[in-house]
Parts: sequence; structure tokens; C-alpha cells
Amino acid sequence: MSVERDHVDREVGERLKKLARTVRMPGFRPGKVPMKLVAAQYEPQVRGEVLGDAVQKAFVDVVDAHQLRVAGYPKIEPGEGAGAEALLFNATFEVYPEFEPGDLSGVRVERPVLEVTDAEVDRTIESIRKQRATFVAVARAAQTGDRVKIDFVGSVDGVEFPGGKGSDFTVTLGEGRMLPDFETGLTGVSSGDARTFDVSFPADYQAAELAGKTAQFAVTVHLVEEPVLPAIDEDFARALGVADGDLQKMRGEIRENVTREVTQRLGGTTKQNVMQALVDNNTLELPKALVESEITRLIDSMRADLANRGMKVDQLPFDGDMFRPQAERRVKLGLIVGEYIKRHGLAARPEQVRKLVEESARTYEQPFEVIKWVYSQPDRIAGFEGMAVEENVVAWVLANAQVEDKAVGFDELMNAGGNA
Repeated sequence: MSVERDHVDREVGERLKKLARTVRMPGFRPGKVPMKLVAAQYEPQVRGEVLGDAVQKAFVDVVDAHQLRVAGYPKIEPGEGAGAEALLFNATFEVYPEFEPGDLSGVRVERPVLEVTDAEVDRTIESIRKQRATFVAVARAAQTGDRVKIDFVGSVDGVEFPGGKGSDFTVTLGEGRMLPDFETGLTGVSSGDARTFDVSFPADYQAAELAGKTAQFAVTVHLVEEPVLPAIDEDFARALGVADGDLQKMRGEIRENVTREVTQRLGGTTKQNVMQALVDNNTLELPKALVESEITRLIDSMRADLANRGMKVDQLPFDGDMFRPQAERRVKLGLIVGEYIKRHGLAARPEQVRKLVEESARTYEQPFEVIKWVYSQPDRIAGFEGMAVEENVVAWVLANAQVEDKAVGFDELMNAGGNA
């Protein structure tokens, strides 16, 4: 790139003249500072700004002329062979890759399917009952589902370890919140029992000093309680928001909620499978600048998340290579999806975005106010536009790939986090 010296000199002179009108120096009134003094103090800075603007314009002109898509920021250095009339510069930069999207006609994409029936409604009601259970003391031995109140002391090779001691601690057997050996050791205990048992810690346990070791726990049992589930009656329905206690209306609302949740999770899993198919069936070179930028974004996001949880992140080391695989996948997927959007006209349509906003607003008490709030700021609409684009990409892939429907169980779907 070349920049004319005369252009730079003229622009520097003009800017210095404008500056001289307002510059202040001791011993001179504003606007009366001699140009020679203004130039002596400010010309290096002004010349740097002018030259930077001129080089930037030259770069943009060249990029536009060659229709290049710049990825990241250019590295600009002085070029060789500068003459009396022009300054030369070299710009080194990455561009977005040009690639031919992979043929998906022979690609298999798995699509989970599940129909919501009375059985799923019944299981959901049962789950709600368990969440609202009350516990009463029993004189029998503890079994799965019971709640046990205990004191315990843990030790390794006869030495207590930090965090291995507790008083009036409650454990619900079967919830899986404790290590399997610990729950097994409590199964069959009764109120007043004292018991000692071994617990094996997994090799990848979060506390390194316990990982892969076997500890001994001395336990004193204070209380064994069994759950009492609420009856499915009018009071139960009212507790779930059905004012008149109508059980059929309650079941209808539960079915609607379950259907909505199942639909979201099925869609989420299908989207994951589609995106993985796009990643697996497209090969392209990733611009390093985009990957590094995404790594920075992921680190900043983690820092903010940890800070919101009350952690001090200033001294925490963050290794960029730890985020590299995720960053590379996100950049690759973004480039691939962008190419399909451009080639097949998959951009979001206004009516499609409106439908998504309305569906989201229906979950609130005043849907119209929510819709108005969303449309009052462009950045709020952007999220729904992104969802619409994803829907279009998924629909296009499913229409052009080999789709294999696979029935999934209700518990499998709800426990798999398929709405991520």
C-alpha cells in the first residue's frame, strides 16, 4: 500500500491550524500561540494520527477492491522502496476461508422422538408428589427413599481428614448425592444404631488427598424417617395453581407443560446432532485470529461467571490451550453455518421471529407486555433471530440428510439435558 507524502503533509498542516485555535500555553492567550511552537509540541502526535488514518483508508480500499473478507486485525509494517513522493506499507492478515460445503445427502442424522401420553403425565405427577413429600419417623430399618439423620466422622488410616465430620446430617437414600459406598453403609440402619463402614473414593475425586483412597466412617444414627406423599386431591391441585381444584384441569396443565418441555429437549438434542453432522462433514482451515478471539471470549466468560459466584479471579491462571478445542469447534461451526445460511437463504424471517417471541411470552402472566419489552430494544430481538436461524439450518439439514428417527424413553430424555 502507498500513501502520498504530500497528502500527509497537507493534512498535518490543516490539523495543526485547527489545533492552534484552541491550544493553551503559558504566556499566550488561547488561539495566539505561534504556529512554530504548536508544531514543535504537537506535530509528532498529529502526524502519527494522520498517517494511521491514511494507512487504514488505503488498506480498506485495497480490501474492497479485491473483495476480501478480513479475519481479525492486519499486521501493518513499513514497506521497502519508499520514495520522495510516497510511503509504502505492507499488510499481513488472515481472510475467511472459501470452501465448498460438504454433501449431506448420504449423511445420517439421528432424531429422537417421544410422544407424551398419560404415562408421562402420571410419572410427572409422581415426581411432583415426591418433591412435596413430608417425612415421619419410623422404627424399622432404613430403606431406599428414607431420610436418615446421622453424625459421622471419616478417617484414612486412622487419621481424620478435613471435611470428613458432620453432625445432624441428613441423607436421603437413593438420591445419589453421596458416594455409593456411603449410601450402602446406611441402608438397613435403625434409629440409635452405631456403625462403621468403608467408603472408596474414585480416582478422579475432586479432593486430591482422598482420590483413589479408602476411608472409614464411624456413624451414629439419630433418626430414620419415611416419606409420606401428598394425596392426589383437590388440595394437591390447588397447590399446583389450579384455583378450583379440578383434577382434570390439573392434568391438562401438567400435560401441556410436559409436552412443551419434551418438545424443547427433543429439539435441543436434534440440533446437537445436526450441528455435529455439519462439523464432521466439512473440512476447512480456521483463521487463527478468530480462534484466539474466541479463546479470549471464553476466558472472559468464565472469569465473569466465577466472579459472580463470589470467587476472586484476579490471581487465577487461565490456560488458553484448555479452551482451544472448544474455541476451534465454535469457530468452525460458525463459519459452516454462515456458509449454509448464505447459500440457501436461511436467514431469519420477521414472522418467524415474532412467533418465537410470542411462544416465549406465553409463559408469563402478561404476554403482551413481554412482547412489547422485547421489541423495544434491537439487542433483545437478536437472540430470537439467532434461534430462528438455527431452526432454519436444522430444518434444511433434516430435509437434505438421511434422518433416522429413534424412540427415547421419558426418563432418558429428561435426565440427559437435551435442551442445552
